[in-house]
Amino acid sequence: MTPAGRRIVAAAEELFYNRGITAVGVDLIAEHSGVTKRTLYNQFGSKDHLVAAYLTGRDQRWRSVVRAAVDASDTPVEAVTAPFEALRTWSETNTRGCAFINALAELPDPAHPAHHIAANQKLWLLNLFKELAATAGCSHPTTLATQLLVLHEGALATQPLPLDTLPEATALARALVQAGTSPRH
Repeated sequence: MTPAGRRIVAAAEELFYNRGITAVGVDLIAEHSGVTKRTLYNQFGSKDHLVAAYLTGRDQRWRSVVRAAVDASDTPVEAVTAPFEALRTWSETNTRGCAFINALAELPDPAHPAHHIAANQKLWLLNLFKELAATAGCSHPTTLATQLLVLHEGALATQPLPLDTLPEATALARALVQAGTSPRH
């Protein structure tokens, strides 16, 4: 990506995350990135493709944070709840909830390129929970993965509120993992 393209994506990310995807037009993004609309369109072709680029970059960063948390886990059982620890780290700088949930709400058309990226991010996390639960020897990894995803997304969705539900969600996730793990662990 060109330097102008990186500036455009950075400006778009800040604006989309803080103001909403549908509320932000290409004029504002061009102004904030210091480029012309023509440059923006030459780089991305459309606002839809720019939204997709924004979510793709965010998804890559999020997955990296999650993988680092999983890799830092001492045991396979601990690794199952590592995405909750990743969320704690991520939430230090991302305080307006989940960009992917927001995108799914704003872009309900499954044909939109960004909708696909946001939906796949959630499916990736579900599959990661399932894989980690199976590796840890949990008796019903698919059911546990769904439960963990619901807890994780609930903590994420309530993040903008002054509730701080992440500690309780993490504790409940650990209890579910412990209950589902065979005695040999």
